[in-house]
Amino acid sequence: MFWEVPRDERHGDYATNVAMTLARAARQPPRKVAEAIVSHFPRIAAVERLEIAGPGFVNVFLSPAWCARALGDILSQGATYGGAEAGTGKRYLLEFVSANPTGPLVIVNARAAAVGDALARILRFRGHTVETQYYVNDAGNQFHALARSFVVRLRQALGEAVELPEAAYPGEYLVDLAADYLKRDPEGAGALLARPEPSGSKRPGAMPWVTWWRASVRCSLTTAPQFDRWSHEAADVRAAGLPERVIEALTAAGHTYEQDGALWFRSTAFGDDKDRVLRKSDGELTYFAVDIGFHHFGKLGDVDHAIDFLGPDHHGYVSRIRAAMQALGHPPEAFDVLIVQLVTLLRDGQPVRMSKRRGNSC
Repeated sequence: MFWEVPRDERHGDYATNVAMTLARAARQPPRKVAEAIVSHFPRIAAVERLEIAGPGFVNVFLSPAWCARALGDILSQGATYGGAEAGTGKRYLLEFVSANPTGPLVIVNARAAAVGDALARILRFRGHTVETQYYVNDAGNQFHALARSFVVRLRQALGEAVELPEAAYPGEYLVDLAADYLKRDPEGAGALLARPEPSGSKRPGAMPWVTWWRASVRCSLTTAPQFDRWSHEAADVRAAGLPERVIEALTAAGHTYEQDGALWFRSTAFGDDKDRVLRKSDGELTYFAVDIGFHHFGKLGDVDHAIDFLGPDHHGYVSRIRAAMQALGHPPEAFDVLIVQLVTLLRDGQPVRMSKRRGNSC
């Protein structure tokens, strides 16, 4: 079924093929169905009349008097037209962009920023209370790889003949960042180089220059959203013990079990395709456990509805987070995910693969 605005105004303000789509189910010719629709259509102020055209199209003619009154309402309400009174809606938390602090923002992040900010504005316009959040993943293996790469770039900037380690971040942006950091804070750079290299501890702290990275992100987003919350994995989630607390809650509710020395979450009981590990056999928490703690305490702790904006490569992650939220007592509609599709760019007619690791941002 479709609705369209006819090219010829003599065919009405709108036209629909609804009678044709219902004909088979009704076991009647389309024009017979159209006649039934027209004869039973309720009298409403907005519609002056209906007409049947061709094999069964229904043309809708709006009332000129109603259109004049509606136009007057639109003009009188101005920018508030279509909105709702504040205080009548739900509390929303939207997390979007949230690029890992391992490189510059890419054009995909720009798309997520535009979509997330637009939805936040729409929800606020409809009377809901909305907060926007940027989550900084300043912990974990990828962050440590970045830290080691940055330390090497600092040493190179000081003239040392050192090579990047395996699985390092080779992007040239780290060369510029190291030079800038050395220029702006030579004492901090010296203190950083005097430390043992980050080794992937279970409770890592944020590197001092992460605040610079966040400042560059804010600069990149000056014409886009200004986030209400900036949450950090190291300080706000891990250091606060949120993963351990959420594991205790799941265990107390009977949703975990031990197998092969690891602690598992019974996510299949809540629609996931397989159970998930929360704590590895060596005692290290999985990122999934960290994320559950963040969502349960850091998001849904004080809002009615949390929405994550994720890339298409995160489809499989949605069901497990949703399962955990339901296991922790949140209603199914409390957590939602919007998938923001990737952007394909061409250079000389060939697709360009964007990589934060290599610094290909656009």
